[in-house]
Amino acid sequence: MRTGTIARATALSGAALLALTACGGSDDSGDSGGSASSGSSSEKQVNVYGTDGNMGNALGEDFTETGALAGMKGTLPLTELSGDFKDRLLQLNPQLVDYNYSAESYDATMLIAMAAQSAGNTQATAFGPYVNALTVTGEKCSDFTACLAIIKAGGDVDYDGFSGPLSFTDAGEPAQASFGLQQFGTDNKIDDSKTQFVIAGDEANATKNAGPAPVANPPASAAPLTIGTLLPETGNLAFLGPPEVAGVQLAINDINAAGGVLGQPITLVTGDSGDASTDTATQTVDRLLQSGVNAIIGAASSGVSLTVIDTITQAGVMQISPANTSDQFTTYNDQNLYFRTAPPDLLQARALADLIEQDGNNTVGILATNDPYGTGLAENTKNNLVSDGLPEDSIQSVIYDPQAANYDAEVQQMTEFSPDAVVVIGFEESSRIIQGLNTNGVGPQR
Repeated sequence: MRTGTIARATALSGAALLALTACGGSDDSGDSGGSASSGSSSEKQVNVYGTDGNMGNALGEDFTETGALAGMKGTLPLTELSGDFKDRLLQLNPQLVDYNYSAESYDATMLIAMAAQSAGNTQATAFGPYVNALTVTGEKCSDFTACLAIIKAGGDVDYDGFSGPLSFTDAGEPAQASFGLQQFGTDNKIDDSKTQFVIAGDEANATKNAGPAPVANPPASAAPLTIGTLLPETGNLAFLGPPEVAGVQLAINDINAAGGVLGQPITLVTGDSGDASTDTATQTVDRLLQSGVNAIIGAASSGVSLTVIDTITQAGVMQISPANTSDQFTTYNDQNLYFRTAPPDLLQARALADLIEQDGNNTVGILATNDPYGTGLAENTKNNLVSDGLPEDSIQSVIYDPQAANYDAEVQQMTEFSPDAVVVIGFEESSRIIQGLNTNGVGPQR
């Protein structure tokens, strides 16, 4: 396994280039003037890549034409989930179409519970110092019952969760992480048979701080541990909400079934994060703090978290996100109360750049949403491509407004650039961008 870059977890299948014909008058929309090769019959080979939220079956639901996403590949934080874990999530929500960030949400809940149990205290300022150390060295455990037994015996826990080994750095984030390399089939759904997993990062960068010892014989808590959720029920990340909500609820069910924290079941207070275009998150955080939560799980959006992180942490409440990936959080002044089970974009950018390079692309266009996640991942991916030898002038980055009425101008820029590969870094709006790329002959449609 190579450290500091990525290592194959399974053998990677041959990379298939997307061959598509851009002929004037051949597009089903009838708009022959928008084709990249209007009036000609030349073949254009394009690789299209997605990331995170646009690598899931929810994206495919926006397309009705067979093959509209065929061969589109991409990366997202993902580990190989067991069938039992998925089945248990489906029991909570039979309507789930994806499991993105469900494991990270489950593990975030577990870390809160184990930290509070270790500290013998449900106040975040007391249990926060325990979190990082729960993910390194010590005695391995992967469920709350086993971890609880170690804590009660005064032992040192090394929690390996459903999202992986975690191995937090001093900044409270994974030092290494598993990423899924996924691909859409002709039915516009993720072809699970082509999914591979890679590891990015280096566990050697995990914290060396053993943390405080568990409190011996802690008294039963006078008040139960109260956890709030700040997860997307509405907004442009609403498709990520269901698996995240299910992951939190499943963890709480498991913890309470094992006896709860400090002898009491966890209390859950749910809340909507909305997206960065609204003040939904601010209103939800105010309500959660008034209800006396000790920790808040969320937000999914890095941009949303940046609007509320100060309010949460300065109130002495822990914030732990299952999906924030912006590198800004690594050095953020968070009172040592912000954590995340999702890896920073610095790691995903390495996995994404390697995927792009292995397909032999010589020119790359990047379309990225204008928020901390989009701009950060775009910049890190470009930097990796350049450092690996791709000339800087062979990469074109276009940053777009996710609230724009349309993306015609951005799509036109990609059409005129005519790259070997197009990377789309976005969320709900990605479907409209990809439809535009298809119309212009530079999308994944076959």
